Amino acid sequence: MAVAGPLRIGVIFPGQGSQSVGMGGDIAAAYPAAADLFARASRILKYDVLQLTQEGPEEKLRETRYSQPAIFVTNCALYAAVGEALRPVVGAGHSFGELCSLTLADGIDFEAAVGLVHQRAVAMQAAADRAAGTMSAVLGLEPESLRAIVESVSREGLGRVQLANFNAPGQIVISGDLSAVRVAGERAIDAGAKRIIPLNVSGAWHSDLMLPAREAFEPHVRSAPFRLPKFTVISNVDARPYRDVATIVDHVVRSVTDEVLWHQTALRLLEERLDLIVEFGASAVLTPLVKRLPGAPRTLHVGDASGVKRLLAMLTQYAPA
Repeated sequence: MAVAGPLRIGVIFPGQGSQSVGMGGDIAAAYPAAADLFARASRILKYDVLQLTQEGPEEKLRETRYSQPAIFVTNCALYAAVGEALRPVVGAGHSFGELCSLTLADGIDFEAAVGLVHQRAVAMQAAADRAAGTMSAVLGLEPESLRAIVESVSREGLGRVQLANFNAPGQIVISGDLSAVRVAGERAIDAGAKRIIPLNVSGAWHSDLMLPAREAFEPHVRSAPFRLPKFTVISNVDARPYRDVATIVDHVVRSVTDEVLWHQTALRLLEERLDLIVEFGASAVLTPLVKRLPGAPRTLHVGDASGVKRLLAMLTQYAPA
């Protein structure tokens, strides 16, 4: 990678599903800045976040009310371990992973963000408990065809189902009532989809089944101390950079129910003429998607202490003399 001067870096953060038992332990042990975030989050949440990420059990770590805060703190701790050598010009995240970018760009204080993620997770868990739903990934079908299918299923009274995540061309997630998602998947296969992959989730995220969660979450967002971020943050609600606080508030609320435009967001990241895109998270969820984009820069996944060391070595190599 031949670069003249400091690297232009983008940072990205995964959302729910990226958790794993054991995440964050080695960076908390090796980097005081990372350990500090776990401790601060634990005081806010009233339980030991690091103990949860280290010991699980896995069933508890998969519960939305625990997984979202645990992922948020781990993502932020991985970033914090790198320290001031990291100077990104742009950031983004998948679903609530976007709150990591907003927090680390100083668009909201860490403690306030932890509280918000907790409220979001609790509200979504409650909504999922009231209305059983699920999600499936549909591979190999154009968005227009899939949208027509889910709209027909809903229109025929077979249940609520809609598009939820645009992860990549040919990889779209649908979300809704159990039966409606099943029927939409069957019709997608008939229409030429290559495969339907049911997701191991406990709710119909990013669908109208989450409207009660959005309603419960909104007052917390509107009272949160958001401000303009210090580096550009791309919203995955409309794939545009945030330019004002009112839009941040509106999109953080909408992110509970609206489609996640990850593919469009990633394309917008590339417009920033980046030399490197770094994903901070326990699992490499977004990096493989970015790598497939035409003209994508080098990517790096940082999920543990060894990843932090690799990134620090790279930043040292390209630091100004």
